Amino acid sequence: MNPLELPFSRTRHDRAAHRRSESDLVDRLRRGPDTRVLVLHRKRLAVVGHESPRAALLAPGGLPEGTWVYLGEDHGASYAALLLPDDEDLAPPEGADGWSGLRELTSGQAEALAEDDDATVLVHGLSVEAVALAGWHATHRRCGRCGTPTLVVQGGWARHCPVDERETYPRTDPAVIMAVVDDADRLLLGHAATWPAGRFSTLAGFVEAGEALEDTVRREVAEESGVVVGTEPGDVVYRGSQAWPFPASLMLGFRARAIGTEVRTDDEEVTDARWFARDELYDAAASRELLLPGRHSIARALIEEWYGAELPGTW
Repeated sequence: MNPLELPFSRTRHDRAAHRRSESDLVDRLRRGPDTRVLVLHRKRLAVVGHESPRAALLAPGGLPEGTWVYLGEDHGASYAALLLPDDEDLAPPEGADGWSGLRELTSGQAEALAEDDDATVLVHGLSVEAVALAGWHATHRRCGRCGTPTLVVQGGWARHCPVDERETYPRTDPAVIMAVVDDADRLLLGHAATWPAGRFSTLAGFVEAGEALEDTVRREVAEESGVVVGTEPGDVVYRGSQAWPFPASLMLGFRARAIGTEVRTDDEEVTDARWFARDELYDAAASRELLLPGRHSIARALIEEWYGAELPGTW
């Protein structure tokens, strides 16, 4: 099987990390005729267009003050993100028509991403990077050790504490997400305690300190559903990954084989878990008795990979 191709994991540009140490990088970006800028406010992107909006790539001249982050380059052009202050409502900058969240933009661009449209994939990859960094900057304005306000350095890829001379870098939280299948080739889906009635998805959970990914898969499935995943080679198989900057996760997708089918939910995170044959899942999704994850998610991709085709309906 080919690895999953997923939104939030598509990119065309070179992050060019070697440039982050240039002392005048931000000044050069602000003056560069070949610089294009994504503008973000409260983790939303400035967009152009109304019916089919897309993230706006704006020239740097005339933009408001904010935090500049270097994103990378592509075919001679440099790309940056401008993070505007979150403490007040702001109108979109000149040249943009409004603000939009990344998930909404991705849903509207699903066809172009699937067709590998170069321009769409380029802006999409830049947008995912920018949203992830915006979330990190919003929560790391002070030193975690002494509380001193930190300074943005390395083109927006680190924050420096002037008191203890410590630098902090963006981190990503790894999480596993798995399509659990039994020996009858049925799929296990769960309903989270916080979801509306009828919403089901694959099981998932964060990797704990000192834990291997395969062990996380087995632990999370057992904790949330009571189902035991096998320990033999091939019982846990990696299928692909997806950046999930809401705020800072990396979703690592797996197919897992259950060696038992008895379900016993924890009733805290997961209140219901069920096995579905393919015809049962299709009928429930088509009637909207069961609501499946959005088409931009790795959960949906894992479900449809098992099913073998697209399924109807979505959240």
